Amino acid sequence: MARDPDYGAFVDKFVLELTSSAHDQPLQGLTFAVKDIFDMEGYVTGFGHPDWARTHSAATSTAPAVLAVLRGGATCVGRTVMDEMAYSIDGENIHYGTPTNPCAPDRVPGGSSSGSAVAVGAKIVDFSLGTDTGGSVRVPASYCGILGFRPSYDAVPSAGVVPLAQSFDTVGWFARDPVILSRVGHILLQSPVMDPIKPSQVIIAEDCFQLSNIPNDRLGQVLVKSVEKIYGGHILKHTVLGDYVKEKVPSLEHFTSKDIKELENNIPSLAALSNAMRSLERYEFKDNHSEWITTVKPELGPGISERVWKAVRTTEENVDACHSVKTELHAALSTLLQDFGILAIPTVPGPPPKLQTDPATLEIFRAKAFSLLSIAGVSGFCQVSIPLGMYDNLPVAVSLLAKQGSDAFLLNVVESLYGTLKEQVEITEK
Repeated sequence: MARDPDYGAFVDKFVLELTSSAHDQPLQGLTFAVKDIFDMEGYVTGFGHPDWARTHSAATSTAPAVLAVLRGGATCVGRTVMDEMAYSIDGENIHYGTPTNPCAPDRVPGGSSSGSAVAVGAKIVDFSLGTDTGGSVRVPASYCGILGFRPSYDAVPSAGVVPLAQSFDTVGWFARDPVILSRVGHILLQSPVMDPIKPSQVIIAEDCFQLSNIPNDRLGQVLVKSVEKIYGGHILKHTVLGDYVKEKVPSLEHFTSKDIKELENNIPSLAALSNAMRSLERYEFKDNHSEWITTVKPELGPGISERVWKAVRTTEENVDACHSVKTELHAALSTLLQDFGILAIPTVPGPPPKLQTDPATLEIFRAKAFSLLSIAGVSGFCQVSIPLGMYDNLPVAVSLLAKQGSDAFLLNVVESLYGTLKEQVEITEK
């Protein structure tokens, strides 16, 4: 059972709302929580580590993303636990404790926006704010059985947010309900509410679905049948994404090692994509934080410690190649999807790992996960993780991606499909 009624999700609880005479505020009556990476005036941003909190003073202003949802009428009820320095997708924190996964208490909640996802999954708040660089909204959303949205790169202002790696950092959000997901999205994206546009095509990445250890009738097929029902089967296409990426992103050759080619159950071009992304992420993390790390020498948990010190020791080599990969992938996927195309992949390669899984075992799972996560990460496209119920008592999720800047369109697609996906899951489970 959860350790406390709050599932260990919060570092700080309070009630904060902006008084307004407006009655038509879109988020009126909704509560939310904020990841401890966003500045909030008068609070110390903790960045997942007590030493960070100890060595930094209270913020003098509030991050624009937080202000936007407050102005939209929502009430903030606290700041949430996150992985140390946001450098993990697992959700375990040795200092603040690991928030309890409401779907599967013996499993990790996913990170680094762990507390934000748990607060929504446990129905403590209506929505929450997180950040997603390598997967920190999409992963915990999938592990906690809720909706998680990673917007297009640069679509939501990241001012007042402690950076991890600026080439990939995004401000994302969680909700249980697609209507609330959209409402929050329209506020954060500053996009007008528009009439839903039907997708021109829904491309199923066959090889990506084969990476998952969830049977396809509980994953890809649920989506296929829902798309057929809502939009008609003629818009469905199938592709082997790894082959397409290999052909269209020549700069990946800099990141294809002998180990990758021999990787079992992985897609070599997407593993190379993940290598490129993690390489640039390390370099930017070092640029942002190495001075603090080498001065303060914070105690770091297993897995995170190795990653942080590897980043501190990283060099500039291949940084240009990383940027070439970004440009080429963006162009390749823009051509593949066109204006209103959707790409479908599993969010992660399987159910959430058990708590305190041995780091070496986790690393294999992480490698496969990053092959899927780096598609949106490197291209800058928007991605939503959608829960598909439980399989073997563990949460399952599928992801939809759309072209950079098509966030409002993607939010509408989720609203249109969500009910049917839920029905399809129920049919399959019978």
